[in-house]
Amino acid sequence: MEDFEQIFREFSPVVRRFLLSLCGDRDLAEELTAETFYQAYLHIGRFRGECRPETWLCQIAKHALMKEQRRRRRLEPEEALADRAAEPFWEALGDRELALQLHRRLHGLPEPYREVFMLRVFGELRFREIADICGKTESWAKVTFYRAKNKLLEEREEQP
Repeated sequence: MEDFEQIFREFSPVVRRFLLSLCGDRDLAEELTAETFYQAYLHIGRFRGECRPETWLCQIAKHALMKEQRRRRRLEPEEALADRAAEPFWEALGDRELALQLHRRLHGLPEPYREVFMLRVFGELRFREIADICGKTESWAKVTFYRAKNKLLEEREEQP
């Protein structure tokens, strides 16, 4: 049990940042981090050691997020969607508009540029952590991030 507590202390910040980069919701990331470690505890016998522990945990986290997103889509009533659409649009402008522009550009980036950029910027992961998640080298993560950043800057300059 002490070994698992050490794993939790060491890797929970990595898993939390990874989830935050994917969902953008701090509360949900916190909740899913707990679910991730619960699932890891239940299935620790399945960990074969073929990858780093944080890679295994981030995969569990990604599956937990997908499961939660499916659950929320099933449960969210249409009225809630209509209420959100009725919010005054001027309240959502400003930084949100800039964020939407960035997300549109990000959506157009091919993989792995999009994933690496999002993990680095939104997930605040280190290049070593990104490399482990993607199964690549730290140099690959750095190069991929800087290429993604340059592609986004080029698109920004091309747009009026």
